[in-house]
Amino acid sequence: MKFENTGIEDVVVELNMLDDAMDEVGFVRAGQWDYERVTYDYKIEVLEAQEVYYLRVQGYTVEGDIGKHEATIKLLSPLLGKHYYPHGVEYGEGEVFPKNVLAKSQELLKRVSEELKKIS
Repeated sequence: MKFENTGIEDVVVELNMLDDAMDEVGFVRAGQWDYERVTYDYKIEVLEAQEVYYLRVQGYTVEGDIGKHEATIKLLSPLLGKHYYPHGVEYGEGEVFPKNVLAKSQELLKRVSEELKKIS
């Protein structure tokens, strides 16, 4: 599921400040990057249903090198996907997301947007 009009898409920000902002909200970049792209994930677990969802914010380099921590990143529209073991995360239109997961995702994206406004 793609989220539109979040205030995140098309934001251009320096990588180190982006890392700090995403960490402040609880998103993890970990090893999810290459020299031109970054991916931040927030894991949402629904324990009673034994389901796992990932809210994902991705971006790409408009200038610099991510590996050197000297890059300017342009963000894309956030995605929500459901994890299927052992296959991975599905973002398809046929996925159905619980209302509490959607509400949590919207809350998190609002917080990310607010953090990005502080540094832009």
